[in-house]
Amino acid sequence: MSIGTAEPSGSYPLGDRAVFRLGYGAMQLAGPHVMGPPADREEAIAVLRRAVELGVNHIDTSDYYGPHVVNELIREALHPYPEELVLVTKVGARRTPEGDWPEALSPDELRSAVEDNLRHLGVEAMDVVNLRMPGFAAPVQRSLAEPFEALAQLQQEGKVKHLGVSNVTPQMLAEARAIAPVVCVQNHYNLVHRDDDPLIDALAREDIAYVPFFPLGGFTPLQSAALETVARRLETTPMQVALAWLLARSPNVLLIPGTSSVAHLEENMLASARVLGPEELHELDRIGGTGEPDVDL
Repeated sequence: MSIGTAEPSGSYPLGDRAVFRLGYGAMQLAGPHVMGPPADREEAIAVLRRAVELGVNHIDTSDYYGPHVVNELIREALHPYPEELVLVTKVGARRTPEGDWPEALSPDELRSAVEDNLRHLGVEAMDVVNLRMPGFAAPVQRSLAEPFEALAQLQQEGKVKHLGVSNVTPQMLAEARAIAPVVCVQNHYNLVHRDDDPLIDALAREDIAYVPFFPLGGFTPLQSAALETVARRLETTPMQVALAWLLARSPNVLLIPGTSSVAHLEENMLASARVLGPEELHELDRIGGTGEPDVDL
């Protein structure tokens, strides 16, 4: 496959810079269960370099991927970093030798996590640090004041440029914004998991980016079959259609699909050029079982 440099569906502010709306999530560059080195280190390096060649200037990572492995790959592949590249990390958990993800939200743990990211990525300040709160399928309502205040302190010290939150409810977001500005929210959202529809619209009114994780996960066999039907009619892949729908959902939605394959990366990037018409959008909204979203697409 050969495609030129992309500018995925325009750009949107993330902190003090505008990023192309189709970025790259680096989690899959680690080994099985996000532990250890990749099976093919050369391919992992090639994926990162090809992403930047194709116009990606927003890479999402964390030092607990591996742990440390993914950030070290990013540094090897891309350092010294292009001026326009925005590196976003997340903190709030740690890894055990068994591969578990226990929370790590104390001020000391958060400081250590930020400093680990800085060291392994080879930067003096992180562009964006997301506070990742516990929970998997959905956020767990709880106070995030203490950990977010700890990150705000690191921001004041110059180790973090901008702050975001991940896996949060609207109430938790409001609590964070009362402490320091929030430039992005990273929550579970995709074509069929649409609990955050009202939040996306509210964030768009505030010029805050929304970054869905699991953008392609959680489909039932019936929903997958319906998505494949639309993709066949459009002569493309279900993945491209699902990503294109997310780009059409709202201009503040930034995507970070991940892959460990250059070919798969290039396929994802083609979604940025996929324009869905009103008929396709209506049919895809029906797959989610929620009707049309309350935005003007």
